[in-house]
Amino acid sequence: MYSARDQVANQAWLDELESAADSLDMSSGARSRAGDLFLSNLPDDERSKRAVLAASLYVAGLTEGDRRSQAAVADAVGVTRLTVQQRWKPILESAGLDAPEW
Repeated sequence: MYSARDQVANQAWLDELESAADSLDMSSGARSRAGDLFLSNLPDDERSKRAVLAASLYVAGLTEGDRRSQAAVADAVGVTRLTVQQRWKPILESAGLDAPEW
């Protein structure tokens, strides 16, 4: 879980998340879930925040029925598809969900 302090301290990242969600035309439910996932999985390293942001958007789309491709999410956030591919399962599992068996 995260604190209100985390939300305030990371407002610029949350604004970036909203911007990416706008470009992906994601639902409000997916946006809200992505913000919660991002704040609940905040890395200490500033460089890793963009990767966690992208993976949070991808997982939020999966869980909220507003799925976007890894490539589309990666492009919207400015990371590689491989970054999303490597990061989304731990974030999904941190939310208490199992990864799908495609």
